[in-house]
Amino acid sequence: MLDVSRSDLTAGVAGSGTMGRGIVQVLAQCGARVRVFDAQPGAAAKAKDTIGKALANQVQKGRMAQADADATLGRIEIVDALGALKGCHVVVEAIVEQLEPKQALFRALEDIVAEDCILASNTSSLSVTAMAAACKRPGRVAGYHFFNPVPLMKIVEVVDGVLTEPWVGDALVALAKRYGHTPVRCKDTPGFVVNHAGRGFVPESLRVLQEGVADFATIDRILVDSVGFRMGPFSLLDLVGLDVAHAVMKSMHAQYYGEPKYQPAYIAEPRVAAGLLGRKTGRGWYRYDKDNNPEKVSEQPVPAAKATSAWAAPELKDLLGKLGARIEAKPGPDTVCFVAPLGKDATSAALEAGLDPARTVAVDPLFGFAKRRTLMATPATKKAVRDAAHGLLASDGVPVSVIRDSAGFIAQRVVAHIVNIGCDIAQQGIATPEDLDRAVMLGLGYPKGPLGMGDAARGAGDTAGAANILAVLEAMYDFTKEPRYRPSPWLARRAKLGLSLLTPE
Repeated sequence: MLDVSRSDLTAGVAGSGTMGRGIVQVLAQCGARVRVFDAQPGAAAKAKDTIGKALANQVQKGRMAQADADATLGRIEIVDALGALKGCHVVVEAIVEQLEPKQALFRALEDIVAEDCILASNTSSLSVTAMAAACKRPGRVAGYHFFNPVPLMKIVEVVDGVLTEPWVGDALVALAKRYGHTPVRCKDTPGFVVNHAGRGFVPESLRVLQEGVADFATIDRILVDSVGFRMGPFSLLDLVGLDVAHAVMKSMHAQYYGEPKYQPAYIAEPRVAAGLLGRKTGRGWYRYDKDNNPEKVSEQPVPAAKATSAWAAPELKDLLGKLGARIEAKPGPDTVCFVAPLGKDATSAALEAGLDPARTVAVDPLFGFAKRRTLMATPATKKAVRDAAHGLLASDGVPVSVIRDSAGFIAQRVVAHIVNIGCDIAQQGIATPEDLDRAVMLGLGYPKGPLGMGDAARGAGDTAGAANILAVLEAMYDFTKEPRYRPSPWLARRAKLGLSLLTPE
């Protein structure tokens, strides 16, 4: 195994674009000598200049000593030929994201570097095993997927191909720790960990919009306020670019041979064709001004009406009582009935409870009521009843989002989809439960990892989070008959046993 703590550690980086430049910086900052090669003349030198400016900025802000910045730059050597990478202990490629050029680079490197030199790829989507298969010694090839910007995103996926020897991944894990990143070990599967786990948030939100449950701004508000995401899915799509995001969604769906959980929404394709790509075109789901500030989309105003009496499901009695409603044991002719289903729509919940759908509304109980409340009506609910319920729920100043009838509300179904995909990742052994959650929190900025998010979904009752998520998925699967919502075995077993979703085998 390579001793990455050695004082003379020498690394090579092939490719000096945005990602390569960041990889060079973190390697040099941890004390390694770094040789940088780029086939484009002058590109590597330009990258070193950019790194110098970044380090100078850190010095100016007091985050780095001038001596450390100078030493870091002094460890970066620009080379003009691939042969100059001879003697490197590890070489990281960060060239164009295409399989054939990466295979050709590794084949060329094999005739240059020593037999025990590690060849690592920064690929985000290509098969590490396919790259290794082109090499004479495939066992020393691994994936080393960084996130942009590399110096700030303190996570790297260490990807073991089918033929990767264990010592190679072990060395890359140790090297990541040396430069202060969190390494996440995973198998060579489409999307690895972070991009795979990210197939829940945006795709299911697009499906919600596609079904006409709510507009895009309402979906964003619910997921930010109720669940705690830093950014709503449609704001995120505008930031990333719908063309890029939609291509990834289609690629993942294809790579998993049409797995229904990853099926993209058809509504994205025409918007890509229309050039509504997001911030880079000035208009996506939102419109943007010249400073890239999004338009403000107003919320539905709070009605003047306010319900004074209510029949309520147990999860809602405390909330409605605090809002001043008189809670009735049996609904009278003018009573507004409040149900709190998990995974079911308001229609089904009303009929199962023997309530009049015309006087029934549903409130999402799963994520608390402190920052936002989601109100859902049946198609038969009278407008006056819906408005009275809205007025009551908003009477203490907490915003209320009103949506159309949907199995699983919005937050329930999006979070359940995220958790379910995370459980599949754990079930398949792609990464350990702890690494999975750590990777998602660092790589995607979620408030919790998929498994921790499932554990935390306890709602207004005492039922364990995993059991609640299972209830949502089973109800949605029963209602829609779509295999997209079939529960993962990892989720089902732990929910039934009362175990945390982070419980390993």
